[in-house]
Amino acid sequence: MGVSLRQAAVRGFKVGDRFRIHRAFSEEETRAFGDLTRDYNPVHYDSRWSEAKGFRGRICHGLLAGSMICEFGGQVGWLASGMSFRFLKPVHFGERLCCTITITRLEEDGRAEAEAEWTNPAGERVLTAQLRGRLPCGPERELLARMIDAGDLAHPLRGRESGA
Repeated sequence: MGVSLRQAAVRGFKVGDRFRIHRAFSEEETRAFGDLTRDYNPVHYDSRWSEAKGFRGRICHGLLAGSMICEFGGQVGWLASGMSFRFLKPVHFGERLCCTITITRLEEDGRAEAEAEWTNPAGERVLTAQLRGRLPCGPERELLARMIDAGDLAHPLRGRESGA
């Protein structure tokens, strides 16, 4: 699989580094997201409504698909300070998405910017985002290395990352 996301954070990042996360969202996950956020837009729950909106069926919440960046951020210790999303096409239940995150700016103090792009199985862009935040640097990277060496017990995905 190559270098894990955590290990990439310990190694350090550079402009142009690219990471991919793959995921599909089920109808049950979409319902759970709706319950958590209280977003009960009928486009997610009623086919009649989603078809009236011009979709071929019910769709996932856009921010649920957008949440794929949280896997990257949480695994590398990115502390977000800003996100700007553009929702381009609907995402349907079970559709396997690929989210590609590219580091576009990085300063010595860890301040960083990145671009994210989600594509569906047909290779169509369904979502884009501009991200700002801080990546681990100096002592934070050293601490992350020690956490990994100790088994990284607070990280339930250890060894199963989607891709670096």
